[in-house]
Amino acid sequence: MAHFAEIDPTTMLVTFVARGRDEDDETELSARTGRMIRQTSYNTYGGRHLLGGTPFRKNYAGIGFTFDPDRDAFIPPASYPSWVLNEDTCLWEPPTSKPEGENWMWDEATVSWVESTAETDAPPQP
Repeated sequence: MAHFAEIDPTTMLVTFVARGRDEDDETELSARTGRMIRQTSYNTYGGRHLLGGTPFRKNYAGIGFTFDPDRDAFIPPASYPSWVLNEDTCLWEPPTSKPEGENWMWDEATVSWVESTAETDAPPQP
């Protein structure tokens, strides 16, 4: 089953994603609707096809993603302002590698990884 993203041509932001038929064509859909439509692959993430097929446009599109026509790729919103776009995967990565272990959270204020504890993860008390 094919999937298609509608893109705002001014901002290049994805505004809508829907399933279509395999025989649908993005050029014909764009012409018929008068909207910018690009096909996206449900099984593509980080430039890899999760089922071993051919990756398509780096990432499956989502609302709020950016379509980059030069890269022919869908790019998700950045997780944090300090994170850097990986040109190969079109995914955002922290400027420093995450330390070993599971108990780490990104702290944008210090632009670093901080160890997560029960106290820092606990919801505020009323």
